[in-house]
Amino acid sequence: MATQHYLGSCQCGAVSYEADTDLDQTITCNCSRCERLGIVLAFAPRGSFMLKSGEDNLTEYRFNTKKLQHLFCKTCGIESFAYGDSPADGSPMVAINVNCLEGVNPRALSSHAYDGAAV
Repeated sequence: MATQHYLGSCQCGAVSYEADTDLDQTITCNCSRCERLGIVLAFAPRGSFMLKSGEDNLTEYRFNTKKLQHLFCKTCGIESFAYGDSPADGSPMVAINVNCLEGVNPRALSSHAYDGAAV
């Protein structure tokens, strides 16, 4: 699977976005947040992501190293994406909650496990 264009949103639809990402590189993380939420993550350069609606309806949460800007909808509480910097080169990136992408079954993907609890 190569990079494709996806539409995503929170549960109530107040926050919506478009993103170009490759779902062959998804991860599951066992950090204290991702594990509780069951998030499957895909990553993309920030320039491949466009927030279409709901910027004013987002609230932020940072924890541990405080490097990721976890953003979630003030109405329904869903975190559909987070902003951060690529650990490889420091470039701006977005971590996309694959559970929030239209037409995608994240449980059918071959995700790689990431040991976020050790970070």
